[in-house]
Amino acid sequence: MSNNNIIELTESNFQTILESSPKLLVDFWASWCGPCKMIAPLLDQIASEMGDQVVIGKVNIDDNGQLAEKYSIASIPTFIFFKNGEIVNTVKGMISKTKLIEEINKL
Repeated sequence: MSNNNIIELTESNFQTILESSPKLLVDFWASWCGPCKMIAPLLDQIASEMGDQVVIGKVNIDDNGQLAEKYSIASIPTFIFFKNGEIVNTVKGMISKTKLIEEINKL
């Protein structure tokens, strides 16, 4: 991951990060996913601009299949927005930076 403000989430650290982050955006992705690669720079920008307002994490579904299964990830990218550990919204597929920011601001 290219941005220090984005956390690599794994099956071992996911619950800890979820519990310690009042606002969390999780990107479920894979290295072979074209749209995932296209949206990565937007997430980097948002992490740099809004890192004090929201924690952004990425879950590689190939390496963390149990998390993908737990959250019923059937297509990628899938973005899940958490507030105080609870799912507030889920967005599947390509999404604009503006829409991502709108969803973050709803948290």
